Amino acid sequence: MSTPARTSFRPLLAAWLGWTFDGLDGYLYISVAIPFVTQLVANEHGLTAAAASADAIIKADIIHKASIIQAVFLVGWAIGGCIFGRIGDKLGRSRTLTFTILTYAIFTGMSFFAQNWWHLLIFRFLAALGIGGEWAAGSALVSETLPRKHRDWASAVLQSGYIAGCIVAVLSATWIQSHFDVKYVFLIGIVPAFITLWIRHSVPEPEAWKSAKAQVRDPEVKDLFAPNLRRTTILLLLHISVALTVAWAFLFFTPQAIARIPEIQTWPKAEVDALKQNVVVCYFVVNIIANFAATGLAKLIGARPTFALFMLAAIFALYFGFRTQPTLANIYFVTSAFAFTGLGLFAIFPLYVPPLFPTLLRTLGAGLTYNFGRLAAAGGTLAAGYITTRAGGPAQAVFWIGAIYIPGIVICMFLPTAERSDHSVSS
Repeated sequence: MSTPARTSFRPLLAAWLGWTFDGLDGYLYISVAIPFVTQLVANEHGLTAAAASADAIIKADIIHKASIIQAVFLVGWAIGGCIFGRIGDKLGRSRTLTFTILTYAIFTGMSFFAQNWWHLLIFRFLAALGIGGEWAAGSALVSETLPRKHRDWASAVLQSGYIAGCIVAVLSATWIQSHFDVKYVFLIGIVPAFITLWIRHSVPEPEAWKSAKAQVRDPEVKDLFAPNLRRTTILLLLHISVALTVAWAFLFFTPQAIARIPEIQTWPKAEVDALKQNVVVCYFVVNIIANFAATGLAKLIGARPTFALFMLAAIFALYFGFRTQPTLANIYFVTSAFAFTGLGLFAIFPLYVPPLFPTLLRTLGAGLTYNFGRLAAAGGTLAAGYITTRAGGPAQAVFWIGAIYIPGIVICMFLPTAERSDHSVSS
């Protein structure tokens, strides 16, 4: 293989690693949210974790605070996408990718030192800044460096990297909880910091970015709402907000729904944790398959109808799977059905979104539109937390939040249909 060919795939590897560790550091908290927040809240009340869990009022407070932490994490994700998106267009994709990975690795590791629930909230917010920025930098890097014939499938590969990171998070968290204090889970999040040394040494900035940077002024956020981009920006903001709100409601509350399966209420904690691990790993593996299915379908019929079909199928999956509490008999099927449909559509985003923006607005445009959806997802998480404690439970929370896929299908009809050709922002 020639040197240029090797070089063209290094950005894909760098982005894939960034996305894998994105998934790892992003999902570690979900894997241990309730037990770790229970421990922190129990410390505040001078109780044991078991005593705190047995108190109905404190238990509701634990769910509420765990939901707040996740919501603030999603807000940080949105802010980080905008901040690092701006940095990525000014300083370069590779350099920004390095900064984002360092940010989320350091502050995920810092969660180990949390003594109160609000300490954890702060550390998760700061980690989220890096996780949000990584998506835009990584997707723009691949979009501008990988040969066109490989780009569509690269989108599925990138999304599968994120899911692989989630699987590692689940397996690691389950093993660590069975051998050590739950807080040790977060030390795994430091590992991604070491990959930044290779990225800075081996992954150059894209020539497209260098060329555009040398020719025109630095763009501003307002350029995303210029007449030629306004419609695209607004439609992506709405579309991605819907998709992310439902997805994060599913990801955060499904482990809690598994824990409420009636047949397992008398099981030992270790067996319950093992069931949660197995179900989550199963639907993540199904999602990896779905990533390639969604990408293949988008190549055949286009992104717009693929988004709409997957959302429609996800509505049916939620109706039959989460309208009532899942059971031991159907938990694998109903979670995998949504993972295929409601999560599978995310494989289309990485290389669908960045080319819709000109080169010097690419990471900012991708970062703003994709990560603005985290703000909507944060609101959805808080709403789902309310439903969980007041109106039915975590399964019903996922079901009712999923109803916004209905207007989401309508939005799909108006999405852009093709890549925007590279062009500069005029001075």
